[in-house]
Amino acid sequence: MQKILIANRGEIAMRVMRTAKEMGIKTVAVFSEADRNMPFVRYADEAVCIGPALSAQSYLHAEKIIEAALKTGAQGIHPGYGFLSENASFSKAVTDAGLIFIGPSAHSIEIMGSKIGAKQAAKKFNVPMVPGTEEPLKDIEEAKKIAEKIGFPILVKASAGGGGKGMRVVENAAEFEEQIRAAKSEALNAFGNDDVFIEKYVAAPKHIEIQLMGDQHGNYVYLFERECSIQRRHQKLIEEAPSSCLTPEVRKAMGECAIAAAQSCNYYGAGTVEFLVDEQLNFYFLEMNTRLQVEHCVTEMITGIDLVKEQINVARGNKLSFTQDDLKITGHAIELRVCAEDPFNNFLPDTGKLEMYQPPKGPGVRVDDGYEEGMDIPIFYDPMIAKLIAYASTRDEAIDRLCRAIDEYYIKGIQTTLEFGKWAVQTEPFRSGNFDTKFIEKYFKPEYLYQDDAAVEEVAALLAAQVWGQEKKQSDVAAVQSGSVSKWKINRR
Repeated sequence: MQKILIANRGEIAMRVMRTAKEMGIKTVAVFSEADRNMPFVRYADEAVCIGPALSAQSYLHAEKIIEAALKTGAQGIHPGYGFLSENASFSKAVTDAGLIFIGPSAHSIEIMGSKIGAKQAAKKFNVPMVPGTEEPLKDIEEAKKIAEKIGFPILVKASAGGGGKGMRVVENAAEFEEQIRAAKSEALNAFGNDDVFIEKYVAAPKHIEIQLMGDQHGNYVYLFERECSIQRRHQKLIEEAPSSCLTPEVRKAMGECAIAAAQSCNYYGAGTVEFLVDEQLNFYFLEMNTRLQVEHCVTEMITGIDLVKEQINVARGNKLSFTQDDLKITGHAIELRVCAEDPFNNFLPDTGKLEMYQPPKGPGVRVDDGYEEGMDIPIFYDPMIAKLIAYASTRDEAIDRLCRAIDEYYIKGIQTTLEFGKWAVQTEPFRSGNFDTKFIEKYFKPEYLYQDDAAVEEVAALLAAQVWGQEKKQSDVAAVQSGSVSKWKINRR
């Protein structure tokens, strides 16, 4: 491949293009009308407008993307993450057009794209599963009996779901039917598929995922884990590598299970197997993401492996450039997703202009972003502006470095998750590693951020009062020396 098209936008498009440039590969950007002036469009060697702002008419329009690749002479398509990255039909259409899909086969995506199909495939390789159903629910009464056998609370999940859509926690049998119907309705609206299944609700779990790579010659490696438990609406906000809680033995067992899950569908390319981990470090298969993850950066920092480069080489038919024995964990990395969201208002998306945008710099700081000062944050896409990654030799140093970088990250014009990120990593639960997916629910209140602001204002007020007092005293002394005010009046103060 001498030229590839990146079927995505923003920071991930820039991320892929930079590696391609280092490899001597030319790049083609596709963009919507709303993104015409975005940095990734200028950075690419060529750019093609594929439609209006709405994703369905641009970044989700497979035919237009493939047409752009053929027109520009690109030999491969990198889907990034989101949009069409886990769409089996798109993967097949790309290969049917004589192009290379820089990702897994349509077969692998189809199996792992269904949560039920993924569980069935992984179970054959003895990957630990949360107790639950293996087929979509057809009969509510039968499902209720299964739920009672498993034991409440249970979790209802959409088979084709993601991002928390079609997901419900059911506390007891009385609310079972209502929650099942609500989950099916939401799943149908979000994914066009109302299949749901149920599983035991694991209370206070950690969300830990294993990064893996496979090639087309049957070689597999796991690149250790990422801790992804700090989430809102089932979507991640802070990720780190390695996890602060895993033992080497559990890490190895999870890595081997992740590889088994990949082998179950003849997977190749970059992928991630997600697990729920309980307080006793028992782990259970959750799902497999058949693409590059947003948080891949922290894995790159602790391993020194460029995952995008490996993706491209695997797509070319090359063997992996390293083995499991070559890999080791060096240092610690933490990522904060800098999103245009308002932590004071339940993390709802915020829009507006980046009146000021100045990312931090310095040792151990990486910023993957896709916007520039003066640009508008559109309402049509994911609200993530950038990923801020801090790397250091120890976890404590990485936390301190992230806080320093947050202090140096200047954004004006919109609300962001920066303040929340600094607050979160300085809490005792995060520092100690004693937290789970309920972190925000258990520990966060918007007023805590106000309290931080109030503390700063209080210090500023005290300093101002002190300065005023000194200036006033100096003024009075000068007045006495001039004879206009008595010394008694000053001393009385």
